[in-house]
Order: sequence, then C-alpha cells, then structure tokens
Amino acid sequence: METTVMDRITLLLVIIGALNWLLIGLFRFDLVASLFGGQASVLSRIIYAVVGLCGLWCISLLFRKREA
Repeated sequence: METTVMDRITLLLVIIGALNWLLIGLFRFDLVASLFGGQASVLSRIIYAVVGLCGLWCISLLFRKREA
C-alpha cells in the first residue's frame, strides 16, 4: 500500500485532534479553542470540522488492500 500526500496530511491532522482530546480529557484544556477564540468561533469550528473530515478519510485506510 502506497501512502499518498493526502493520507499523510489527514493522519497528521487526526493525530493533532487526538492530542487535543487528550488535553481536554486530562486537563480540561481545549488547545484549539484557546488558540482560535473559543469553541464557538468560526475558525475553531472550521478546524474541528476539518479534523473530523480527516478522521472520515482515515477510515478508508482500514479497508485498502495491502501489498504482501
């Protein structure tokens, strides 16, 4: 299986999103919200949506055929 640039970008954003959730879970600190003006700001909501879409893209990685 060859990883594409899109695969790497989406994986990176999913990892960043997971780290943000780790911060929320451990410390009640939302890094995205604090950097971009709160959870309700347009920019934060765009970032949350992009990370979510990247998560959906990464589901396809589970079903791709791998080289033997």
